[in-house]
Amino acid sequence: MSRRPSDSPSKPKSKDRKQASGKRQKRLFEDQPSVPDYMLEKTVGSPDRLIAGVDEAGRGPLAGPVVAAAVILDPDNIPEGLNDSKKLSEDVRLSLFTRILTTADVAIASTGPSGIDRTNILLASLDAMRRAVDGLTRQPDHALIDGRDVPQGLCCPASAVVRGDARSLSIAAASIVAKVTRDRMMRHSALLHPNYGFEKHVGYGTKAHLAALSDHGPCALHRMSFRPIRVDAE
Repeated sequence: MSRRPSDSPSKPKSKDRKQASGKRQKRLFEDQPSVPDYMLEKTVGSPDRLIAGVDEAGRGPLAGPVVAAAVILDPDNIPEGLNDSKKLSEDVRLSLFTRILTTADVAIASTGPSGIDRTNILLASLDAMRRAVDGLTRQPDHALIDGRDVPQGLCCPASAVVRGDARSLSIAAASIVAKVTRDRMMRHSALLHPNYGFEKHVGYGTKAHLAALSDHGPCALHRMSFRPIRVDAE
């Protein structure tokens, strides 16, 4: 039997596919709040237990350290406006950075380019996270770690929280501290290595940074295990 054109199966329209995809994404992340909140901290025992949020900044750049921060917020004095550092303007990040340091227990640790090259960026990041938690003035009862991995050798139990900086206020605070600290380190490094524009791109692989690498070669701050630097060095 012949089939009329109206009877033939048709592919979903592009708009319909996008809507269906959006619905699937909504179902996958239904437990993610629109802004970070304090529910995960309460789930693992706050305020009776000390909960640290832990995050890092600088996994992706071609140069500079990876910086980790651990933050124990005061449940009665949480700065307003905490969010994933990537979603905040620089002025807001700087303001929140100051407020976090004056209201919370904060520790920072970093792993430099040579440490990253000796292992890999994941292990270097996790080690910096571990040392940041160890550096807190009070040992936490539990740590909430941004990402899929928990550092080995932590001084307390911990949970990995995917997209944690968008879900947990403590992790969001740690993301701000790590980001602001690393940016300042890279801008200071620009005074020592003025040929690369670190004050602008803070080590990320922008066109200007790649052009500077082509003109001047890598400096002591560059991660020699990262492409394209590793390829150029071979």
